[in-house]
Amino acid sequence: MALHDELTAVQRCVDDLVRTVGRLELQAGDQVAEVDVRRVRADTDRLSESVALLRAAALPPKPREEPRGPELVTIPDTPYDSALWTSGGDLDDEGLGGSGRHAP
Repeated sequence: MALHDELTAVQRCVDDLVRTVGRLELQAGDQVAEVDVRRVRADTDRLSESVALLRAAALPPKPREEPRGPELVTIPDTPYDSALWTSGGDLDDEGLGGSGRHAP
């Protein structure tokens, strides 16, 4: 078996153990000392965390997609139409730059 398969099998076993300990907690009730059940729960939680760390260290990280920058827009070298910069009949002057206006 490959390392990935072995780690997956271990993870499944640990998950089964965690579920079984959960059922044991419910069924044991007053028959087992609460401290002992908490100790077993803590041990299974620690084992689960250890397996997760082992998997993270052993398996190669997934390649991250490189962040893309803003899309570049090509601006042509040809001169703009001068009519864009003059007030036309249907344009609204909104502030400075209109005819007869100046900065305060």
